[in-house]
Amino acid sequence: MVEKNLKDLLIDVQAIRFGDFTLASGKKSGIYIDIKMAMTNPDILKVVARSVTSLNIFWDVAAGVAVGGIPLAVASSLESGKPYVIIRKEQKGHGLSSLIIGDVHERRVLMIEDVTTSGGSALFGVEQIRKAGGIITDIISVVDRNEGATKTLKEAGITLTPLISITDLLQN
Repeated sequence: MVEKNLKDLLIDVQAIRFGDFTLASGKKSGIYIDIKMAMTNPDILKVVARSVTSLNIFWDVAAGVAVGGIPLAVASSLESGKPYVIIRKEQKGHGLSSLIIGDVHERRVLMIEDVTTSGGSALFGVEQIRKAGGIITDIISVVDRNEGATKTLKEAGITLTPLISITDLLQN
């Protein structure tokens, strides 16, 4: 059996939706990329993990921001044999109250995002990793919406590598 490519898999699970949506960045859009739902599909996770580990990026730890990035970090961890960390969006009022679950101190961290738009959510993760002593220079996004994330992240010293762009997804 021939393995389907990421675009075909995302289309098969109807990860591209049309309508009136408000994105995490606050922008309105007629297109929604439902990667969180797509990431519940093991075939898609395998393709993403293989893609992540095949890129020529050196890293020690995969990182995912809750919720969408977590299955991506876990899949990449399993594929590579390297550890992963979870970045919470907010502190808990109990326990250690850390925003990062796992160890990034003095390690090269590769953050994996589900969708990038403006880059704001990704910057939050970068800040948390750097505060915890991690070294981060690269982020992989499953889908980049081509709405400024590359520029925003470059200004923070981060290279964004999308596995696929919204333009690629919309082309026949």
